[in-house]
Amino acid sequence: MKIVRIETFPVNVPIRPERAIKSAAGYHAHSPFLLLRVHTDEGLIGLGEVSCTPVWSGEDNVTAAHFIRTCLEPVLVGRDPTQIEALAELMRSRLALNPFTRAGVEMALWDILGKVAGLPLYRLWGGSVRESVPTKFSISGAPPAEAAKNAAWAVEQGFTAMKVKVGLNPDEDVARVRAVREAIGPKVRLGVDANGGWSPRTAVQTILRMEEFGIFFAEQPVAPLDVRWMADVRSKVHVPIMADESVATPQDAVMLAREGAADVFSVYVQKGGGLLAARKITAVAEAAGLTCTVGSNLELGVASAAMIHLAMASRGIGAEEFPCDIIGPFYYEADVLAEPLPIKASVAWIHEKPGLGVELDMVQVRRFARESF
Repeated sequence: MKIVRIETFPVNVPIRPERAIKSAAGYHAHSPFLLLRVHTDEGLIGLGEVSCTPVWSGEDNVTAAHFIRTCLEPVLVGRDPTQIEALAELMRSRLALNPFTRAGVEMALWDILGKVAGLPLYRLWGGSVRESVPTKFSISGAPPAEAAKNAAWAVEQGFTAMKVKVGLNPDEDVARVRAVREAIGPKVRLGVDANGGWSPRTAVQTILRMEEFGIFFAEQPVAPLDVRWMADVRSKVHVPIMADESVATPQDAVMLAREGAADVFSVYVQKGGGLLAARKITAVAEAAGLTCTVGSNLELGVASAAMIHLAMASRGIGAEEFPCDIIGPFYYEADVLAEPLPIKASVAWIHEKPGLGVELDMVQVRRFARESF
């Protein structure tokens, strides 16, 4: 089997206004993503998604489409798509950065391999370690009253765990967490996510103030510049510290573990260049006696499917203790899949179909297209 071409579809999908995300990393009101199809000479097609939000990743669907066309497609055409380790290394040799772009193509290769084997990806990786994936909701860094309203809505939908965006202003952060806790009651699990928005001193002071609201983790309290900053915060607070922006590669995971800087890694299917890197990070965490969750860029359906497969197959992902952020469908008015994923409040499943198990709804893809194709 040989790759014959890569087809790309730039889309710009708006987020429901009431659930647009404001955080220390910026404002996320729409998703300029890139969908892609890797075609083979035997008729099998692999689907991929590049989750490219410029304020967070430095990539968008224009750069992703450009680098696929000019850097990746020329070296992939004519090669066997099932040789994923070799092709991932080849893509790294042709495109030094842009991990989300490379990850979108790698995702499509996994989809093809699963279809060749006739197995869903999680079975291809050795089978499931859980029957379904526990999930949590994410509350924007909005004013306290608005954040509380969104949190109450999430509880009504059935969410039993959530996190609140903080890292904007310490007093406002504390007020937001207090309002959310009052709105959801004592039984819903509540974490906070600073997106690196605090200094080490402010992180310690603010997390200690928030502990009275029963938070069960603090995510990326400081900027991902020096892991010793996060280790210092971890040594002075009483809740688990989750690394997100600080961990993109297996090497990052080793360094964080060695420095004692985190209890949990937030693993993405794209942040480190693909599912290969993500699975290696979960293995590092498991070997180091740590655990992982699955983080989110509010992915569309293709990448959301990859996230579920990753969590289903990975013992190093402790989704029962730290539920995953597989929540994209709750933020969009419509998705791009022909058959929606079985994702509900607090739990996600996967379709028992080969590969990623999803297909595109091209009517919806064209609806959200940035340009005609």
